[in-house]
Amino acid sequence: MSGTRRLLGVVMDPIESIVPSKDSTLAMMLAAQNRGWTLIYLTQNDLCVQDGIALGRGAELSVADDPERWFELRDAWTGRLDELDVILMRKDPPFDMEYVYTTYILELAEMRGAMVVNRPASLRDINEKAYTCWFPDYVPRCLISREQHELKQFLEREGKIVVKPLDGMGGKSIFVVSSGDPNTSVILETMTDNGNCFALAQQFIPEIADGDKRILLIDGEAIDYALARIPAPGESRGNLVVGARGEGRELTARDREIAAAVGPTLRDKGVVFAGIDVIGDYLTEINVTSPTGIRELDRSFDLTISDELLDAIDRRLRLA
Repeated sequence: MSGTRRLLGVVMDPIESIVPSKDSTLAMMLAAQNRGWTLIYLTQNDLCVQDGIALGRGAELSVADDPERWFELRDAWTGRLDELDVILMRKDPPFDMEYVYTTYILELAEMRGAMVVNRPASLRDINEKAYTCWFPDYVPRCLISREQHELKQFLEREGKIVVKPLDGMGGKSIFVVSSGDPNTSVILETMTDNGNCFALAQQFIPEIADGDKRILLIDGEAIDYALARIPAPGESRGNLVVGARGEGRELTARDREIAAAVGPTLRDKGVVFAGIDVIGDYLTEINVTSPTGIRELDRSFDLTISDELLDAIDRRLRLA
């Protein structure tokens, strides 16, 4: 564990709205505070660019592992973002144009010397649903299309599919569709906005009943345990925010194989912290915006994942 004092900026959703017992960003901030790093809290509203310089107007922050009072804003902070040693970009999706504009601001700070986790260009490039297609040996059969007739043909070939938007999170607007479903047309019309938006269709993986596994990667290396999110009765979505039950598990040989295939590419793209999703034997998503699962795995296996992340960040800073 490094004892070097760092100035850490955290761009996130309003801190008063988080669920502290589950929030991975809070876990990261607690670990950073514990090693003497100064925390600067920022939201998207606090960022701007003036004359080509990325600026922030946030506040120093102290945090506590307390479900009733988990943060305290202290002195106001105003300055150039490149004055920060590290900036954690932890704003949740949706991945809309406002998110993209935020990455432009952070990239200006990166160009002037700040380390941004994860790299802004990679946040834009690595779509969490689509980027699985860069690893075809590990993904289920899938189709990305705007055309309803192509999606219907894919459904007829597979018999049962999952249809997802490319820009969502937390199980939002995910449909399981079976061949012959009378709602097929309206689902595909809605998902593609009548042919104006791309949607992702994947073969249905029955092993979802056993859990959608979130595997965390730090600088390309997998944590030894996954958080299996088991759908609630009557559900097909393995997302905690829609009632799935979390269960910690050791990685299987296949999990490790998938992580070893994906990890080096993410590391080379400046993705220091990622969460890949595996159902059965298949890679289904690559999450690089604001992956979660730290607190659940830490509790289940007596881990300190945030410290491992900060160690990786510190190593990168020392090599820069």
